Amino acid sequence: MDTELVATVRRFNRTVTRRVGALDDAYVARGRPLAQARLLWEIGPDGAEVAALRNRLGLDSGHLSRLLRALEGDGLVTVAPADGDGRVRQATLTDAGRAEWAELDERSDAFAWSILAPLSGPRRTRLVAAMAEVERLLVASRVTIEPCPPGDPRARVCVRAYARDVARRFDGGFDPALSSPLGDDELTPPAGVFLLATLDAEPVGCGAVKLRPGAPAEIKRVWVSAAVRGLGVGRRLLDELEGYAAARGWTAVRLDTNRSLTEAIALYRSAGYREVEPFNTERYAHHWFEKRLAP
Repeated sequence: MDTELVATVRRFNRTVTRRVGALDDAYVARGRPLAQARLLWEIGPDGAEVAALRNRLGLDSGHLSRLLRALEGDGLVTVAPADGDGRVRQATLTDAGRAEWAELDERSDAFAWSILAPLSGPRRTRLVAAMAEVERLLVASRVTIEPCPPGDPRARVCVRAYARDVARRFDGGFDPALSSPLGDDELTPPAGVFLLATLDAEPVGCGAVKLRPGAPAEIKRVWVSAAVRGLGVGRRLLDELEGYAAARGWTAVRLDTNRSLTEAIALYRSAGYREVEPFNTERYAHHWFEKRLAP
């Protein structure tokens, strides 16, 4: 652990919590703490499922229930089964809640301006740019990557998204039936692994590696959602897949890709892959890469 880095993060957190009013009992002078105000904002005029709110805000069920009860007690929110389905609960703003939401929206704009107003024009620009970069990096730090059974519904979601994505980008489209087959058994330990990247419990990326004795490990189906592209998720997936293979004794890894995937090609080259002669007959491949792995 780098103690200097940790100390800087902690100091930043203290500054931000004070400046944004996280410690106040009455956020933007509306008589309720920031947690309740944020929940009211997230419910919004269209309402929201309770499970979605829990994932979006990273709250446990008990804490979320207490916050909802407080808003219900103030007459701002109702919680009821969604479309009569008792398994899904929906939070909806009342008329008073919608009025409070509009007031909160207006006061939040004013509060944001109160942070910018004391600064000169160039300093405002610097602060907003720095905030945008911090936001992107904080989102990146919330992405988790874990092994996942290839038959898991979340894995299937990613693979379908991968197919749709490459179909839009490949010359002539993409038909999975014409691509080299890849069975779930090839991506299940010890034959291989499927890694799933999630953000707030939602799948946002994937990658897999096949481990065949006597041959280099082979990376397949690396995909990252547009929602998190540019946040280093693709590089993290690649590193995790390489590490998985190296930890099990493989000394080389290879992959193939289509010429349309220019960002992926750039990633592979920057990660130390070198182009080699074709090692398979994949219909949609134009480039073949290999990399030596450190033990």
